[in-house]
Amino acid sequence: MGAANVSANEEAFTWTCQESKQFKTAGTTEKVRLIWESKTYNLDRQTSLPGSLRYKNTNSGFDLVVLGNKAMLFNIKAGVRLADFCQTAEMKSGKLPHLFAGAELFVAN
Repeated sequence: MGAANVSANEEAFTWTCQESKQFKTAGTTEKVRLIWESKTYNLDRQTSLPGSLRYKNTNSGFDLVVLGNKAMLFNIKAGVRLADFCQTAEMKSGKLPHLFAGAELFVAN
């Protein structure tokens, strides 16, 4: 299997970032599988600011923040930003990130 733990009928999206860094995501708007440096991590959606999505795995410390024009990957345990200004091919052509499909981004309080 090409991508770690991604089923054949599930699409994995490649994100390219500054400094030649790269990761992949698969899954749903609520649960994302992050493939970083050949390891897979399950991230759960968190409450986030309007117009953004946030996914976190407290065990590994991975924290993925997705905005309309970029994503950033952090390790909150280590207190470092692992990757910045990450975009999929679709985003580079002006489309919203695939994770925004079906997501309620602007929820009235």
